[in-house]
Amino acid sequence: MVDRGVAYRLERASPPSVEVGGEIRYGRSDAVPSLLDESATGLATVVFLASADQKANRRSLAAFDDAAPPEAQVVVVADGVDPGPTSHETIRTPSVLGRGAALNIGIRRASAAVVIALDPSIIPSGDVVTPLVEALRDPSVAVVGPFGLASTDLRRFDEMVRSTQPVDVAAIQGQLIAFRRADVAARGPIDEAFRFHRHLDVWLSLVLRDEGEGHVPRRAVVVPGLPLERGESSVMGLTPEAARDRLSRRNFYRVLDRFRTRDDLAVPAPTVRSGTDS
Repeated sequence: MVDRGVAYRLERASPPSVEVGGEIRYGRSDAVPSLLDESATGLATVVFLASADQKANRRSLAAFDDAAPPEAQVVVVADGVDPGPTSHETIRTPSVLGRGAALNIGIRRASAAVVIALDPSIIPSGDVVTPLVEALRDPSVAVVGPFGLASTDLRRFDEMVRSTQPVDVAAIQGQLIAFRRADVAARGPIDEAFRFHRHLDVWLSLVLRDEGEGHVPRRAVVVPGLPLERGESSVMGLTPEAARDRLSRRNFYRVLDRFRTRDDLAVPAPTVRSGTDS
């Protein structure tokens, strides 16, 4: 219900699911059939978050397919866009539901114990799946990826310079982020108020790391040396700057609303020593 003072109007909370050419386009994430209650199979499920840029989709998916282990499942989520031709399972929506909903859709179709979210701005040049899966074998680790964010206070987040060694961080950036299916099923679903991608990765990382106040948080770890090229997130160029700023602020307030008092989840950048010992 949209309140207009002394008047109101009714709108659908989500668009209806429709059938197009024998294929269902889902109007909300929880209408997508879920595999989360089934036993995990395979090495990892890669949730490919397709953009409206079909060329970027083709480039990223082709590069991934050339190097991925055969045990990796791929689910393409086409959130209100035409992803172009693909041989992988593709879940479509009739209109844009937003980044949070798109991730929930992909997670619901995940058959493997590890879920890897992949943005078309990432172009793998080798196997990026196996190192991420291996990093999550450590039960103290909740979320991993090649790009990390450090923070001393959960108000400001700074990107870590890529390292040759694994580095603990506060959060993993969402262009390539991996986590356990069981964790996100237990702590999810993802908040679908995150329609834009900015700060959703911070929120998700903190949710996955959080063991409750008074308990040691689990870790977010940067996995170094993954073979890939990185471009600008596909969503950035398709969203006007004013809208990006407005949506980013709203998303950051959502992070603060939940975690503003949780300094125990902050992880500052490590001190780098240089020069000679005194």
